[in-house]
Amino acid sequence: MRVLVTGATGNVGRQVTAGLIQAGVEVRALTRDPARAGLPGAEVVQGDLTKPETVPFDGVERMFLFPEPSTAKEIVERAERAGVRRIVVLSSGAVTGGFDTTFHPLVEQAVQDSGLEWTHLRPGEFAANKLALWGPSIRAERLVRDANPDAAWFPVHERDVADVALKALLEEGHHGKAYDINGPELISLRDQVRAIADALGEEVEFEEVSPEEAREIYLRMGGFAAEAADFLLGFTDYDGNPADPADSQDFDPSALGPLPTAQAVTGKPPRTFAQWARDRVEDFR
Repeated sequence: MRVLVTGATGNVGRQVTAGLIQAGVEVRALTRDPARAGLPGAEVVQGDLTKPETVPFDGVERMFLFPEPSTAKEIVERAERAGVRRIVVLSSGAVTGGFDTTFHPLVEQAVQDSGLEWTHLRPGEFAANKLALWGPSIRAERLVRDANPDAAWFPVHERDVADVALKALLEEGHHGKAYDINGPELISLRDQVRAIADALGEEVEFEEVSPEEAREIYLRMGGFAAEAADFLLGFTDYDGNPADPADSQDFDPSALGPLPTAQAVTGKPPRTFAQWARDRVEDFR
């Protein structure tokens, strides 16, 4: 069996690729830059989901699909014509919550309309976001500058998401299901910094700044931090509409109670943020 992993160098895709190889499955890993992929054991190919003609489907039976709504319909149609029979979609928990109506739902719908076997993975906030947001200042200064230190959520370990993906790709019984995947604990930004400090074995300070100051910090960093600054800090909603950062401070996530985790699918306890910090500690040194 050959599985095509798109977004193969991403936080989740890399773990999915490694898990498939460990399971003895033939993996075709799609990336824009094969020379920098670093995916031993995989057939690494160059391609871009925004250019469907560059995606090689020959001999592929199953696919892990990174979300790219602009071409999702064409990608899925090409996959079906080539003989792909099962697609696992990396979606978002924002779909379940009704916050995302214009991005991930387009990918989900394209797959569902195809008639192929499908499973949607809907992770919440990724713990790995903190590498992009805090990594540079922790490495340089052992310091985090951010707003709302007591704001909390249920950050999920990327390996939990990958473990569910592997179940859906390799086993039966997951067709037609959408799995919400969160971390097991409600943990504040301040306590997340403490967990990273514990993993490092060094003190990391938290300097509280205003949402406006945090936004400027994110924008100067570029990359994911800049792209997500307005949404993460409450200046826009998921669809990019203007919002007031003060409104997000009024929301109490503890009222939600425990959220669904990977354990419902894998049968294994979900990984905590502290575990994630230990697993990724070298990225903060």
